[in-house]
Amino acid sequence: MTDRQETLQRIQLALDTAKQIFSRFTPGRIEADDKGGGDPVTEADRAVDTALRELLLRDGEGWLSEETRDNPERLEYERVWIVDPLDGTREFVKGIPEWCVSVGLVQNGRPVAGGICNPASGETIIGSIETGITYNGASANPSRRGSLDGAVVLASRSEIKRGEWDRFEQSPFEVRPTGSVAYKLGLVAAGQCDATWTLTPKNEWDVAAGAALILAAGGFVETLDGSEPTFNNRSTLLTGLIVGPTGLRREIRGLLDPIISEMKTARS
Repeated sequence: MTDRQETLQRIQLALDTAKQIFSRFTPGRIEADDKGGGDPVTEADRAVDTALRELLLRDGEGWLSEETRDNPERLEYERVWIVDPLDGTREFVKGIPEWCVSVGLVQNGRPVAGGICNPASGETIIGSIETGITYNGASANPSRRGSLDGAVVLASRSEIKRGEWDRFEQSPFEVRPTGSVAYKLGLVAAGQCDATWTLTPKNEWDVAAGAALILAAGGFVETLDGSEPTFNNRSTLLTGLIVGPTGLRREIRGLLDPIISEMKTARS
């Protein structure tokens, strides 16, 4: 067994265990606490976080999770697990089936393997740079669409609510509100939709697994300035992320670059 195969087995076991834990809870009928800043956290978040750490972490590896107090020692490791035990907690609490477990592995700052599981929809996406990805066990790739005309673009429900997607109302593509940024990235990687982007900052645990899956499947992942994101940084906050199939890269950048420039001007 290669090192990467063993890594993928670890990820699969972690996702399967997380599904078993989530089966003890009923989405839409669970209490949430406020962990600060208006962000909810539930007993399910904490239980899955504990299980993921026990199943994934080995000696010589670092750990970064939304639900674990950050330890700067992770910066000393080449291999670091970056996880979100429940991405889309708001959707989970409301009973909206757009939440997931997100498990990413980065090596020297580069996302190299990941797994995303949505127990509510029965979807699992897993893979690595060396192996490609699978969607519910079948080989998968990003969309082959070469134009945004008629494309399906997933958008954050909260960004839509704040009016940040109003500028795209007359665009030739469908904007589909979807929770959990990790889930959106997984769907793009597996070709279940065409693209997604966020013009607001995200934490590394939100996107590490999804970034690994998209790169493994042959798509592109860029920050707003056009560079490929790196992970396991001292500050876990990343600028907005743009992802999709390589065939849409130029058109998406052409659409978003003027908007990004306006945002930078407004902040200066």
